[in-house]
Amino acid sequence: QVQLVESGGGLVQPGGSLRLSCVVSGIIFRFDVMAWYRQAPGMKRELVARIAVGGTRNYANSVKGRFTISRDNAKTTVDLQMNSLTPEDTAVYYCNRDPPYNAPWGQGTQVTVSS
Repeated sequence: QVQLVESGGGLVQPGGSLRLSCVVSGIIFRFDVMAWYRQAPGMKRELVARIAVGGTRNYANSVKGRFTISRDNAKTTVDLQMNSLTPEDTAVYYCNRDPPYNAPWGQGTQVTVSS
């Protein structure tokens, strides 16, 4: 069964940066479109960035120009570099396939942007 383990979150001041990492196991994911999602308190989970097998990237308008998604098929990892963070980026961040795997989501990693 696929397992997703996210890490790298934390508390950061506005304008700061964080790099999130996700390790994917239990599946050969190099053929999958992978994505990062986030869920803020009281809000629905939203997709913020996705990366296709060939490397094509798409971003939500709210993060375009600030976030960069990358993948390493050999290490089965998916990373999210987040720059120029704002309080509106505060959320729990998750990685998963797009569309999500038919398996439990990972625990996510909390990102809090606050001064």
